[in-house]
Amino acid sequence: MNFKKAVVVLVEPSGNINVGSVARLCENFEIEELRLVSPKCDIKSLETKKMAMKGLNLLEKAKEYSTLIEAISDCRQVIATAGRMDHGDIPLHQSEEVFEWIKKTSSDHNEPIAMVFGREDRGLTNEELLCAQRIISLNQFSNYQSLNLSHAVAIVLYEYQKSKGLNPISKSKTSFNLAKAEELDNCLKDAENILLEIGFLMKHTSKARMSKFKGLLQRADIKSEEVALIRGVVRQIRWAINKGNI
Repeated sequence: MNFKKAVVVLVEPSGNINVGSVARLCENFEIEELRLVSPKCDIKSLETKKMAMKGLNLLEKAKEYSTLIEAISDCRQVIATAGRMDHGDIPLHQSEEVFEWIKKTSSDHNEPIAMVFGREDRGLTNEELLCAQRIISLNQFSNYQSLNLSHAVAIVLYEYQKSKGLNPISKSKTSFNLAKAEELDNCLKDAENILLEIGFLMKHTSKARMSKFKGLLQRADIKSEEVALIRGVVRQIRWAINKGNI
């Protein structure tokens, strides 16, 4: 199979040296784009540029976003990374499993694959992890549950490049058409509003319960047409409520 364009997404990076190092790694591993979500450092600093070296062009073209959802809005396959193990019911995977999944669910769409990395001090929140369909555990080889950001990126990009050389998984021509993170997020916001209105959810517990819904749908590799079906049901319920039929 032909691997698609991959983009690296850093969420709120705070270290100039780390951002420069990641830009350099992206160049080394043939990643075409670097995206930054609300960076907390000066990505244009001389220190950052020096660390980027041959990745300077990628650094200078790096796009900035306000939220993770915005940064991955054009991506159907999203993987995230986790250094900690205490993420509740969110399942973690080894890198080999995740890149096999990428091959299995690849479709004819041209949207890039997103690889998301969290903050240097605390990684990604559970809410951010749920924006991805698969999460790579980076705590496989040591009891020390924290890796330097650039080291984590290096490990994942190495595994990604290595997986390109493996025999592809045979699959039918049927497109998986995975739902984009933004599609699912908007759908669940609509559903949450309705469920609050009809009393199925309570305000103080709605976030936790909707996170469970989101995790379930992400693990099921929900498709765009299935998200559209759920939104259609929600809109019909809304119409019925407004008409006084419920």
